[in-house]
Amino acid sequence: MKLIGAEALEGQVAAAAMASTEGPGKYVLGIDVGSSVIRCHVYNKSAVLKGFSTKQVEVLHPQVGWVELDPEKLWTQFVGVVKEAIQAAGIQMNQISALGLSTQRSTFITWNKKTGKPFHNFISWQDVRAGALTQSWNRSLLMKAMHGICSMLHFFTRNGLFLLASYHNFTTQHISLRLAWVLQHISEVEQATKDDNCCFGTVDTWLLYKLTKGTVYATDYSNASATGFFDPFKLQWSVFLSKLLSIPTSLFPPVEDTSHNYGSVDAEIFGVPIAITALVADQQAAMFGQCCFDIGDLKVTMGTGSFWDINTGSKVHASRKGLYPLIGWKIGEEVTYLAEGNASDTGNAIKWAQSLDLFASAEETSKMAHSLVNSGGVCFVPSFSGLQIPVNDPYACTSFMGITPSTTKKHLVRAVLESIAFRNKQLYDTITKDVGIPPKFIRADGGVSNNTFVMQMTSDLINKTINKPESTDMSCLGAAFLAGLAVGFWNDKEQLKKLRQTGMVFKPQKDPNEYEPAMSNWIKAVQRSLSWYSQASQSQDWCKTLD
Repeated sequence: MKLIGAEALEGQVAAAAMASTEGPGKYVLGIDVGSSVIRCHVYNKSAVLKGFSTKQVEVLHPQVGWVELDPEKLWTQFVGVVKEAIQAAGIQMNQISALGLSTQRSTFITWNKKTGKPFHNFISWQDVRAGALTQSWNRSLLMKAMHGICSMLHFFTRNGLFLLASYHNFTTQHISLRLAWVLQHISEVEQATKDDNCCFGTVDTWLLYKLTKGTVYATDYSNASATGFFDPFKLQWSVFLSKLLSIPTSLFPPVEDTSHNYGSVDAEIFGVPIAITALVADQQAAMFGQCCFDIGDLKVTMGTGSFWDINTGSKVHASRKGLYPLIGWKIGEEVTYLAEGNASDTGNAIKWAQSLDLFASAEETSKMAHSLVNSGGVCFVPSFSGLQIPVNDPYACTSFMGITPSTTKKHLVRAVLESIAFRNKQLYDTITKDVGIPPKFIRADGGVSNNTFVMQMTSDLINKTINKPESTDMSCLGAAFLAGLAVGFWNDKEQLKKLRQTGMVFKPQKDPNEYEPAMSNWIKAVQRSLSWYSQASQSQDWCKTLD
């Protein structure tokens, strides 16, 4: 793998950026590679969407609990989406000033440094093959000892890093133990790592590598911070976790600013070189697209999963409740931190219900739910990928409870939508109590934010006003904003705030106490769904795959 020197790289990017801004460069691309959909949006200087294209991500499930993506298929779809968006906008490639790339987080791949050939498929953030390993580590005497020692060190030093470590538990969503699983089970990766011939990358790193034909190998701070293997205090790959898990930090790519000149797309791919000036994780991109730039700004994205993020400014929040500290973005000397809680199963729960023919299209669900006074006692637990905070059980099962002979499709649909709102309530309460920062405002995006039943019920439950933008694809806009700032397409964040457009505002209409009986029953259903899949049975299923 060839790496371009810093000076040569800066010169290459500067030339591409100058050519695009001085010439016909009137647009910026925002591309989002999500868990379900790849989107490319073309924006002008008023942040007006001039053209777009989407493709469904092809997700593979080779075994129970395994979730993968074919890297070459993803690359082909990515290139196709960009070309189609440009065509839809009725413009030429040479009119693009720069592109920003937003990607799903903690989905990773490893590949041969010399040949560029992947050792395996992308392993998705939704993959739970390392569930047994995760549970084993979290129950180990070593982890208990670490919690105790770090708790004591925090008492004496008041160092936030020790507080964070004292509550740290591994999860299947973070890369650390899934990567450890790969090193244990795929001998090629283990050997290549020993030979310093292995590249590791999240989706952003792989696409950057492909776009530049192997000349640029890097990630940004937002993506790095979401891996579970990054030290947010020291802004570097974690030496502590490296020693604890025997994974060398040399395996990981260099980390650059979020809004940064990464290089240019090789001219053979799109016909002209295009400056790549932003890499950003999808939830942080949505946060930036929503213009949540100040401390206390709160955003919820409801797509495949639900992600609640609050801006904690220049301070890393060391959570006692399991909230994960993230770097929102790094631009020059500015580092903005977030605290995040999430639920894995939101949009995919609705999609699953549709596959059972409970409704023809997702647009119907809100009307179906509104047609009933309640769910008829039916509760739905959305746990295809386990339950995250505040429950924290990777072995919880998805379930319907309370079904009677009088239960109809409408009751089932309403129960699914109610479960999303109940999880939103749990996450909102956890974040606001743990962080202790009163939210200045709440902004929502993602495909499920178009569901008025979920939005209104969430507003009622948390007793807060929620603002939804005209476009719900904020990850694309956030990536475009970050890319545009790097090349002077936009001047500053104050200008960006003026470009964001509000679509709908949801204000509380019911007292939250009116939902207490229904939520109480739902919590009982959640409790009965816990630990459904035993560690032994999961391990047995996964081991069969290796035979």
